Amino acid sequence: MQYRKLGQTDIDVSVIALGTMTWGEQNSESEAHEQLDYAVEQGVNLIDTAEMYPVPPKPETQGLTEKYIGTWLKQSQKRDQVLIASKVVGRSGKLTQASHFRSGQTKLDRANIETALHDSLQRLQTDYIDIYQLHWPDRSTNHFGELGYNHVEDEDTVPILETLTVLSDLIQAGKIRHIGLSNETPWGVSQFLKYSEKLGLARVVSIQNPYNLLNRSFEIGNAEIAIREQVGLLAYSPLAFGALTGKYLDGAQPAGARLTLWERFARYKGQASEEAIRRYVALAQQYDLDPAQLALAYVNSRRFVTSNIIGATNLNQLKTNIESIHLQLSDEVIQGIEQIHQAHPNPAP
Repeated sequence: MQYRKLGQTDIDVSVIALGTMTWGEQNSESEAHEQLDYAVEQGVNLIDTAEMYPVPPKPETQGLTEKYIGTWLKQSQKRDQVLIASKVVGRSGKLTQASHFRSGQTKLDRANIETALHDSLQRLQTDYIDIYQLHWPDRSTNHFGELGYNHVEDEDTVPILETLTVLSDLIQAGKIRHIGLSNETPWGVSQFLKYSEKLGLARVVSIQNPYNLLNRSFEIGNAEIAIREQVGLLAYSPLAFGALTGKYLDGAQPAGARLTLWERFARYKGQASEEAIRRYVALAQQYDLDPAQLALAYVNSRRFVTSNIIGATNLNQLKTNIESIHLQLSDEVIQGIEQIHQAHPNPAP
């Protein structure tokens, strides 16, 4: 395994992180524990979860993912060997998937953040969370499939300073060690950094946004801030929900696969995406590479990436994904990827 520093801390984070959003929906508790055992054996030390998981979010399954991690932590006695990253949901608004949380009043204010953290700590059976992340901004912005920004005038939102003050207090209380952002923009990151510097508040250590061969929009603005300010990317959906493996090409619907089960993730199925995927898969085959490992190795290689959050619904997928850490793409393969990207830029933001 390879490791990189988390933000400006002295913490070493594995370049491969274990994503968990299928646990409690597509994966049972025993399967979750099996994945955790294997990943940790391979040197993975970052486990990423959220109060909203599993996905798709439903009231009847909410919190199961954190519960499964909690029972593993208790049974394995390996709390000191892993970093736990979780997230508090943002304002529900148009994001109806959060409407069942706290009666839909999910503002990123003190009451909601403290309640969410308390409940996550109980489910995780731990006294602290290593990286506590805002799942998405309190304000309206472009995320979850939206490429362009549409401004909402005079929007009633919780000020960033107020949210950051709450998180800083929770660090002082010992309930979280560090804070991170998710689905955030360059402006948002810069605001958090500004208040940290001016007022001596906690400094964000990471930003968790989507990044894969079908969506490299992070490079446009956030990559520079990630490098210059040492707020590295925790890349999620590095395989575009498995689409970059090629398993959905030509209308294929593999049994039990995410894009087969749920139409809500259909943005990875569009014609533009399919054309790009076909070319990426062909490129991998040309160089006798596994398409999934090619896609993951590209993410691993980016300077602005701190950790690549891989997910799997079975152990064979998990092994393949973790083994991508050993793949170094040749200059010819990188050139091929860039040529495809120029012809098919960001078809699935």
